Amino acid sequence: MTITEVKFRRFINEGKLRAVVSLTFDGSFAVHDIKIVQGEERLFVAMPSRRDDNGVFRDIVHPIDSELRKEIEGEILSAYRMELDRQAAEQQDLS
Repeated sequence: MTITEVKFRRFINEGKLRAVVSLTFDGSFAVHDIKIVQGEERLFVAMPSRRDDNGVFRDIVHPIDSELRKEIEGEILSAYRMELDRQAAEQQDLS
């Protein structure tokens, strides 16, 4: 399975949440509401989740193995940094 698109839905500048993204795999399967979160030591990716009857948040979708999780997180965070750089360059051009 190949990630064919990382689409930024929203950027957030308050709290620990930094962005919400959607991923498309093989141009035919999309996963929405993946979050980029600022942790204590680094940015990380949180899969879409919902609260169960006990008030605990559970992932709705998630990779089964750590290799795919690392690949997904790497792709998302790389795209996030590139988008921040692009936005900063655009702001610089407007100044």
